[in-house]
Amino acid sequence: MERQGAETHVTPEEARGGETPSIMRWVLLIGITLAILALSAIWITGALTSPKPDRGDQVSGQAAPPT
Repeated sequence: MERQGAETHVTPEEARGGETPSIMRWVLLIGITLAILALSAIWITGALTSPKPDRGDQVSGQAAPPT
């Protein structure tokens, strides 16, 4: 902290009360990556294990088109 007349000058670390390491960027990046991977794995395994409709079956209970 430095005083110049009536003004007080402080560094950004002193004003914040601590240091600002960039570790939070890595924590957020890793967290988002893990969330994307987990949701993708759930979606892919659900799609692979769901029953496959036959070609002649109706899709999701829709009425057949008129002939």
